[in-house]
Amino acid sequence: MNITRTNIDNLNAVVKVDIAKEDYSDKVEKILTDYRKSANIPGFRKGHVPMTLVKKQYGKAVLVDEVNKLLQDALNKYLVEEKLDVLGNPLPKPQDDLDWNSDQFSFEFELGLSPEFDIDLKIKKAITHYQIYADDKMIDDQVKHIQKQYGKLVSTDVVEANSEITGTFVNEDNNINNTATFSLEKIKGKSNIKNLTGAKVGDVITLNTKELFNDSHDLMTYLKVSHDAAHDLKVDVKLTIAEINSRVLADLDQDLFDKLFAKGEVNTVTELKEKIKTDSEKQFQQQSDQKLMNDVTDYLIENIKFDLPASFLQKWLQNAGEKPMNEEEAKDEYEKSEKSIRYQLIEGKLMEKYNVKVEFEDLKTHAKELIKSQMAQFGQLNPSEQELDDIAARILSNRDEVKRLSEQLVSKKLLDLYKAEANLKVKKITYDDFVKEFYS
Repeated sequence: MNITRTNIDNLNAVVKVDIAKEDYSDKVEKILTDYRKSANIPGFRKGHVPMTLVKKQYGKAVLVDEVNKLLQDALNKYLVEEKLDVLGNPLPKPQDDLDWNSDQFSFEFELGLSPEFDIDLKIKKAITHYQIYADDKMIDDQVKHIQKQYGKLVSTDVVEANSEITGTFVNEDNNINNTATFSLEKIKGKSNIKNLTGAKVGDVITLNTKELFNDSHDLMTYLKVSHDAAHDLKVDVKLTIAEINSRVLADLDQDLFDKLFAKGEVNTVTELKEKIKTDSEKQFQQQSDQKLMNDVTDYLIENIKFDLPASFLQKWLQNAGEKPMNEEEAKDEYEKSEKSIRYQLIEGKLMEKYNVKVEFEDLKTHAKELIKSQMAQFGQLNPSEQELDDIAARILSNRDEVKRLSEQLVSKKLLDLYKAEANLKVKKITYDDFVKEFYS
């Protein structure tokens, strides 16, 4: 057997595999001999079928099968030995004139080669790393929310500033008929608030949906209209008031603190606010990290320049999935997935350059941390190491779970790498400003 490679350019090559008779003949002969021993052909005793008949009936199928096995093994071994970093899979070149009656065979495969490039995280333009903090307003709002949540409702006669109103919104022309409960604080505009203030149970108030609520998306909740309709809805609705309640805030005392946290963990309002601040900023850290991960990823994709064997990859995509594609479909699919392909190559280069690895012990530790966190949510605060080991072992026996956890761990290790090596500038920002800047 002889394998040769012709480089078309830096990203494309053709590998030719020449297979001679001596490469496959012994194997084919042995298989046919075994067939002869077990062949059951009318007119011949088992094990006494003439070899010429066995070869006539099975010879070509066995030959094709063995040559293909030999071809795939040889090609895979060659790619490993030559340390060729290929994209997709080798594509066999069509051979309409292949003669299986010949003793010698030649096969050619197209290869798409990974591009050569380098990465330096010490980029000139610093990427912003947001540190989200809980300001006094947010903490005070959270305290008030807790007081409302653990407070009690008292029925009242008329709508006042702190009232919660239950009523039915109706507009027959727009198929609106929904009963909902909302606080007066949700209402927008002085005229709307004035119309509702002082209203009693049984009163019917006409309101216009345009800028009725501080957040237009509340129309989806209280009137049950679609997202698209909520943004442009400008109709009159009649609100029939069925119930009016005033919420009495819970006292900020030890009884409330012990309902919120472990007994004795929080003893004063100052400690409550500090606990809210700490817990909130721990949650904000996840959003900050995800934002940093997205920003660094986008920067690398846009600024690490290299070419891809686009024509090869489009051709490969035509038959890579369950359903074959035509050329146009494959081109569209390539354009959709090009950024993903680039990032996979960049990620691989980063892991190689900075020695980022995921070992089995890393996976086990990561799995146990997740298990411990989930158990804590159900009040199991001190599971034994044996219990954690047993659950982790069951999880890591599932291939899909191993893949999912590995991807999580790679992202975590890369995030740590970016924080340590990338050129970052820290910007402190309140949660409200963070949301306005990136999600409004």
